[in-house]
Amino acid sequence: MKKLILASNNAKKLKELKAILSDMDVEILSQREAGCNFEVEETGTTFAENAYLKAKAVFDATGEATVADDSGLMVDALNGEPGVYSARYAPGGHDASDKEKYMYLLSKLEGVTDRRAKFVSSICCLLPGVAGETEHIQVPDGTEIRTEGECRGQILTEPHGEGGFGYDPVFMPDGYSDSMAVLGSEVKNKISHRAHALEKFRTELRRINGTDK
Repeated sequence: MKKLILASNNAKKLKELKAILSDMDVEILSQREAGCNFEVEETGTTFAENAYLKAKAVFDATGEATVADDSGLMVDALNGEPGVYSARYAPGGHDASDKEKYMYLLSKLEGVTDRRAKFVSSICCLLPGVAGETEHIQVPDGTEIRTEGECRGQILTEPHGEGGFGYDPVFMPDGYSDSMAVLGSEVKNKISHRAHALEKFRTELRRINGTDK
């Protein structure tokens, strides 16, 4: 596999994916760069369902290896909210800024002492068929790789830092003393939910490709 399409046009997600998979010899493109000028309706009730919907749409349109991530924040005291609605969890929905979303979350947690939460990432990758030679593993068309990762922590009472994106300024990972936004991309790309899910994905991809020696 020499090309991998991310079923997203999120520039920050694309940058993060490239950084985490930087040691793999693969060109990573956004779906727009691959000619997919459409948005996939995320009608799933779980992160895994939404990841599949996004990956399948771009895979069907391009025939190229496609990876999709659906991720979000789950807060214990809010019964798992915002969950699959993390990207639109504020008045204004998808049009709300990151700040509006995390400030809305903080308003929902005002006076709440149990602030345990976790970020969750679900990865779905669809691979095109590989006819293969005797020394290569043959891959059926539409072969799926599915992995998940988590990062547990606490919701702060006020935002800290300007780095990262989404809810990073109000999320403090377990074992650290400040927000994900303050910790920066180098730390985040090692401990985040997406990093854990992608590490499992990379291991599985190498197994399928027969390069996991």
